[in-house]
Amino acid sequence: MSVATRNGTVVDVDAPVAPPRVVRQRRVRPGLLGLAVLLIALGGLGAAFAVTSVRSTGSYLAVARPVEVGQQLSADDLVTVRVSGGQGLQPVPSRRLKEVLDLRAAVRLVPGTLLSTSQLTDAPLLGPGQQQISLGLKPSQVPARTLHPGDKVLLISTPDSRASAEGGARGGGTRFQATVIDTATPENNDVVVYLALAVRDVPAVVVLAADDRIALVLTEAA
Repeated sequence: MSVATRNGTVVDVDAPVAPPRVVRQRRVRPGLLGLAVLLIALGGLGAAFAVTSVRSTGSYLAVARPVEVGQQLSADDLVTVRVSGGQGLQPVPSRRLKEVLDLRAAVRLVPGTLLSTSQLTDAPLLGPGQQQISLGLKPSQVPARTLHPGDKVLLISTPDSRASAEGGARGGGTRFQATVIDTATPENNDVVVYLALAVRDVPAVVVLAADDRIALVLTEAA
């Protein structure tokens, strides 16, 4: 077999000439292409969200020392901190410091936590229709734990030992609901409890306390 070259010469070729090889192009599936584009977009959004969270640093109020329920806040109770992100939180910005100093703690405030508006109230512990009384009780007449402002308690009358000795009815078991405002411990180891009590219950509780016929039961901690 003879083959003519470009310069016009004729060359004898013994083997047959192979046809040119056709290279097939690989088809790209549209679904895979769309998935790749989606992953790239999500990656970019995630990076942007992370950068934004790091950069969105704000100045907020945090609790510097323990604050009991009903206590009015002071500047020494709070400290300014800077927090990055804060998604899902509702802390009080530091610029509102003067506003919160006129408010009271609705719950016990723990040092090291951010201050939120839900923890504050403008209502005093002594509500409408209530009066404040103080009871001097023996340690055996109060719960073992220390009482805190805002604790809910029951005052229960105890039996009258003198009436029992005289053959009369001992009585006892009358209940009065009250809220702890404050406590004190004098040198004689008695416990003085300051309570917010309904006006209608004050006379009866005073008489029972004078006869040493009152016990205090904690029903709900603040």
